[in-house]
Amino acid sequence: MVKFLLFLLLFFLCWPLALVGLVLYPIVWVLLLPFRIVGIAVGGVLELVSAIVFLPARVIRAI
Repeated sequence: MVKFLLFLLLFFLCWPLALVGLVLYPIVWVLLLPFRIVGIAVGGVLELVSAIVFLPARVIRAI
């Protein structure tokens, strides 16, 4: 809701800039999508590595 109100304020103050932002937002979102996917994959790999590293300590603690 806040983003929409900010957009309306921008539209009221400078409507050409608001329309350019409205057109460019989906294009920028699509261009940044691969970076989000890579970030999710890297986060998953780091979680896996940390689970493998801490596995011996968990096994010893369970005994």
